[in-house]
Amino acid sequence: MTSHQIRQAFLDFFRSKEHLIVPSAPLVAKNDPTLMFNNSGMAQFKDFFLGNGTPPARRIADTQKCLRVSGKHNDLEDVGFDTYHHTMFEMLGNWSFGDYFKKEAITWAWELLTEVYKLPKDRLYVSVFEGNSADGVPFDQEAWDLWKPIVGEDRIILGNKKDNFWEMGDTGPCGPCSEIHIDLRPETEVAEISGKSLVNNDHPQVVEIWNLVFMQFERKADGSLIPLPSTHVDTGMGFERLCMAVQNKTSNYDTDVFQNTIQVLETLSGKNYGAGNEPFADIAMRVISDHIRAVAFAITDGQLPSNVKAGYVIRRILRRAVRYGYSYLGFQEPFFYKLVAVLADQFKDVFTELKAQEEFVTRVILEEEKSFLRTLESGLKRLDNITSSLKQKEVNVIAGEEVFELSDTFGFPVDLTALIAREKGFEIDETGFQDALAEQKKRSRQDAAKEATDWIELREADSVEFLGYDFEETHSHIIKYRKVKTKTGEEYHIVLDRTPFYAEMGGQIGDTGVLVLDPTSSNQEGKTIRIVDTKKENDLFVHISRDKNLDEALQQAGIIVARIDVERRNKIKANHSATHLMLSSMREILGSHIGQKGSYLNDEVLRFDFSHFSKVTDEELQKIEDRVNEKIREDIVLEERRNVPIQQALDLGATATFGEKYGEFVRLIIFDPKFSFELCGGTHVPSTGKIGVFKFISEGSVSAGVRRVEAVTGEKALELMRQQEETLNKIKDLLKGPTDLVKAVESLLDERNTLQKRIAALEHEKIQVLKTGLLARLEKHKTFSLVVEKVDVPNAESLKQLSYELRDQVENLIAVFGTEIAGKPQLSVFIAENIVQETGLNAGKIVKDLAKEIRGGGGGQPFFATAGGSDASGLERALERAKELF
Repeated sequence: MTSHQIRQAFLDFFRSKEHLIVPSAPLVAKNDPTLMFNNSGMAQFKDFFLGNGTPPARRIADTQKCLRVSGKHNDLEDVGFDTYHHTMFEMLGNWSFGDYFKKEAITWAWELLTEVYKLPKDRLYVSVFEGNSADGVPFDQEAWDLWKPIVGEDRIILGNKKDNFWEMGDTGPCGPCSEIHIDLRPETEVAEISGKSLVNNDHPQVVEIWNLVFMQFERKADGSLIPLPSTHVDTGMGFERLCMAVQNKTSNYDTDVFQNTIQVLETLSGKNYGAGNEPFADIAMRVISDHIRAVAFAITDGQLPSNVKAGYVIRRILRRAVRYGYSYLGFQEPFFYKLVAVLADQFKDVFTELKAQEEFVTRVILEEEKSFLRTLESGLKRLDNITSSLKQKEVNVIAGEEVFELSDTFGFPVDLTALIAREKGFEIDETGFQDALAEQKKRSRQDAAKEATDWIELREADSVEFLGYDFEETHSHIIKYRKVKTKTGEEYHIVLDRTPFYAEMGGQIGDTGVLVLDPTSSNQEGKTIRIVDTKKENDLFVHISRDKNLDEALQQAGIIVARIDVERRNKIKANHSATHLMLSSMREILGSHIGQKGSYLNDEVLRFDFSHFSKVTDEELQKIEDRVNEKIREDIVLEERRNVPIQQALDLGATATFGEKYGEFVRLIIFDPKFSFELCGGTHVPSTGKIGVFKFISEGSVSAGVRRVEAVTGEKALELMRQQEETLNKIKDLLKGPTDLVKAVESLLDERNTLQKRIAALEHEKIQVLKTGLLARLEKHKTFSLVVEKVDVPNAESLKQLSYELRDQVENLIAVFGTEIAGKPQLSVFIAENIVQETGLNAGKIVKDLAKEIRGGGGGQPFFATAGGSDASGLERALERAKELF
């Protein structure tokens, strides 16, 4: 069976068992603050297990794209070095939400593996939970009794909490599990050692292929377990391992899931995978063929490489792959981007979104590769110098400051440095690196540091109803609340059974407003709770208040009135609807390739990121702006359709955003079906005329292949235009009211350019005079020539120019200069590169030390560095110290 047939057989099998087949959620986690990426099949169903939402069916099956590279589930270090761990992988799963339980899960799993996939029964082992007294969870007798007649006692293994009690994280749904393992070793090895003894012992050919989790509990923040409202089944089978078993291979990488990519790498590198003579080349091919999947699908689902959070995780993976290609496959030029086409073709019938965005993903990866390759060679040389020096000193730990330098200067993620160091027989000082990072950043993490209590349940509710499309206030009950401590104070997170408050999502900011407590239901007469934000947490609408001491009022509240800030909401609606008109206009004017890559809109401004590989010209911006305002003047009435089946919406031509998670039913926002027709959950104006007017503020680059525009609407747009008009009038007044303002400004610029050229010529002439005098006063020593003087130069750049001009005429030069510019002291240190290499002298460190005399700081490269300060009286002392030093 091919991998495509294996995947399809799984889905067909569970369809025959009356399961609804649903699409994979995006790789990038949405609306879940505990995850950056979906790391398991159950992640998109977490809310259903907690009882916060209703699943589209009680039986579901799917294949889910997963990524495990951070936090508790982190497989990055194992990837490439063994044959079965991956960063991105597919998780085949079947789910029961309060329907069937252990009996069906176990018997169906056995039926699929042995009757459909024809896996040998005598090579399969199963495990059940032995129990845990600390958690008060007993031995799983029911699972044992179900497995015994199927496999026999000798193939059942008792597993501890580590192996047989599944938890998604520190909190959340959990329960005992039953794993199915397969022994893929040759018959000769099986005859010598029983596979049972190798289960869960990291043997590359005795591996877990399916985990049947029986969700019975919820882990609370205090570590305790409470029963879930109803029992569920959550199973996960690693697709890549299953293919290895069904295709009778000894490695996941030998299956057709990875072989297409590996064959391309063989062609590009001229090396043969598995030849046995270059083990690191094999590792490199495994790493690269794995990592391209993680990077390509993450970008497809909306996560671009960056220096923060999830974006940095993707950048780390990409750079890890590029380094392996550079070091072990001989790739000196970009190569990683060429593999996108292979993946897009391989998955075109399963994850169609990659094929649709193939060009965009390819361009993003290419730009990232180019950027990293510019510093990779010099970074590796620097690391070689560090390890060579340490080896001479018989030290095997690379200092944290050196690790930080590699990260900050050469773009080496710390785990990449650690990996290369291990290959050379060294370790890194992780603690020292973190200290250096903290020192460099010097920024508070107050906003990120939060400590939340468990929810305090006040009422039961089947679901949370959002009424904000139709109402600006509703009568509601408080279901539950919790207190969240931050470094700056305390917040109350409040959940209502019915709410008009829109929770932040899809780029639209959350509503603010008030909760008015019914005076007849408590002694808190007239109590009003201010809501400063509304967030979506899974399927919950969380209303955030920073009012003090609300516990009593919340617990006593009966019927309350939830009321949004209507004026603020109306401005947000105008910005959101304008964004739709703008996107359609962009596609008309710039091309159909334009796709949304991110957005943020509040009551003041709209910001929109989109796929485009060149600057949007002023002329193009004007055309887009004119088109949007034309549609505003047409006053097109909003056509809203709710609960439309997703496939029907797409068939009608609705525009969807790649990477967004859509349910079985969606909402359509239409401003003229022939113009703007989008899937959207946000709030909108009843007709485009309510937007008033639309005006761009800025356009610029965000990252490779992604541009950003900012714009304003309504009163803010008029305010901007008034400010621009006032600015023009002031310029006219300053220029004595010329008839042709543009011509007057051009004339002024021409005059300025002429004067700047004359000034530059005079400064150059002055530098030449200075240089002649300095050459006459040069101190010549045996191995170097030295000049240390206070000089009169117009700017700090002149210090560099003077140093470099002297360098061109003097061998083995060391030059230290001091000057005052606008009353502020400046220092520069130049050291010839050959002296730096031979002696280890570092201009950056020296100037930093000298700068103490002028109460300042500085730095730079080993051969040239500058510093500035606040105490000009210390210049002479600094120069004297420099003379003493050299």
